[in-house]
Amino acid sequence: MRSLILFPYLIAGVIPFWLGACSPAPPQSTQKSTPSSPETVLRISVQPTQDRVEQERMIAPLEAHLEQVLGQQVDFILAQDYQESVDMVVDGRANAVYAGVVSYFEAVERGAKVKPLVAPIDADTVRPWYRSCFVVTANSSIKTLRNLKGKRVGFVDPSSTSGYLVPLAALQREGINPEQDFSQVVFGGTHEGTGELLATHQVDAIATNLATYNQLREEGKGKNLRIIWESDPIPHAPILVSQNLPPDLIQKLKKAFLTAPEGIKDLMGAKTIGYTLVEDEDYESIEELRRQVNLSGGSSQ
Repeated sequence: MRSLILFPYLIAGVIPFWLGACSPAPPQSTQKSTPSSPETVLRISVQPTQDRVEQERMIAPLEAHLEQVLGQQVDFILAQDYQESVDMVVDGRANAVYAGVVSYFEAVERGAKVKPLVAPIDADTVRPWYRSCFVVTANSSIKTLRNLKGKRVGFVDPSSTSGYLVPLAALQREGINPEQDFSQVVFGGTHEGTGELLATHQVDAIATNLATYNQLREEGKGKNLRIIWESDPIPHAPILVSQNLPPDLIQKLKKAFLTAPEGIKDLMGAKTIGYTLVEDEDYESIEELRRQVNLSGGSSQ
């Protein structure tokens, strides 16, 4: 690789979709739960995936809904970058995190006792999964992944599932090593920021996800763009919770997400129609992919 540039990092009603590997709703218990301590403040770190102002605006209605259902304070903390969102749950500044699947395993490898709680249901797939893609300009000569050799390519973040891990695995299957075969690798920091790299001709292609591509099209920026590759389904980013939280608070939090009213948006930027319960097993395919591309640090998950 000739150069490496780092750019500054910048759901709807109850839907009964428990699909594929997603786990069913927990049975109602006849035992009384122990009230959670009034001192337990739920602090949720959020990965930055788009414009900061817009993401903060999206947080407000979800925060209000959670506080209403839980009957207690909820603090959302929008991280400066992917790494900080993991740092906060590892060092205890947050006891839950709204993050990508790669970040989930990174947190576990660093000692965080977290588990997946719920994940959004994608509006397009009507499943708790989505797709990654490589995008170029419509008039580009690039038609396939192999045509990316010698080109400038933009990724989101080394901890991004759809904006790095999955595209990297696809490149490796084609015998392409970004460090050796691309003239330049650029990290945009967020999906929106990475889209801007392509829009301003700073790169020849970008790795992102279909939600971002479709958003660009809706905003009128995507008519001059073209997809050259799509991934197989990827499990949607889970909301992770600390296993040290009171059990009754975790159960209330499940209910709060599963009853999120129409109009509340997914904080990672995807178009969704609610949430569904998920478990560790739902993300084993991504951990295996991390091992295949040598990004795994030896997670026990």
